[in-house]
Amino acid sequence: MLGWALMFFLFAIVAGVFGFMGIASAMAGIAKVLFVVFIILFLASLILGRRKV
Repeated sequence: MLGWALMFFLFAIVAGVFGFMGIASAMAGIAKVLFVVFIILFLASLILGRRKV
């Protein structure tokens, strides 16, 4: 259990460093774009998958 606690502590430190440096906001913008792209692809595959050829 102590190993898990140390690992999550290190992850928190790394996430804090990235958050203070502004990298997190850039990654959030990329994540939003990818989310929209994958939703569009999901809907297209859902619609085209229901068609019987």
